[in-house]
Amino acid sequence: MEDATEVRMADELLMREAIAEALRARDCQEVPVGAIVAVDGNVVGRGWNQPINGVDPTAHAEVIALRNAAHAIGNYRLTGATLYVTVEPCVMCAGALLHARIARLVYGAMEPRTGAVRSVLQLLDHASVNHHVTVTGGVLESECRTLIQAFFASRRMGC
Repeated sequence: MEDATEVRMADELLMREAIAEALRARDCQEVPVGAIVAVDGNVVGRGWNQPINGVDPTAHAEVIALRNAAHAIGNYRLTGATLYVTVEPCVMCAGALLHARIARLVYGAMEPRTGAVRSVLQLLDHASVNHHVTVTGGVLESECRTLIQAFFASRRMGC
């Protein structure tokens, strides 16, 4: 059994991978959210926000990472997998986590307007869901929050 320090270090390492995906989104003028799916510490899926350039309202980082992981594994059920995402998932993405049977969610910054895991809704904890996801929030929170806040600040300034 891993101790808490080892888990935290592994979470931070994999969150840095998600941050790298968020930077790809930012560089394409998309909201900088990145996600990865890992199984036993190995990345099996990657995604970054692409709804604007992809003209696809479902092209959130989490959904893309889940799709890529499912294709890599050959199964739409991702039991035993962990999704790392830079920002707390929305309702759509939280629902996708349930349908994929993700074992664990690790996110960076809370999303006070649309967060569906802890901030606004607690969808993953709802009594009616038939799958439970272990949630760890606040991993590299400051870096994740700064990335998204800087993006929106630059948009407000017209940059």
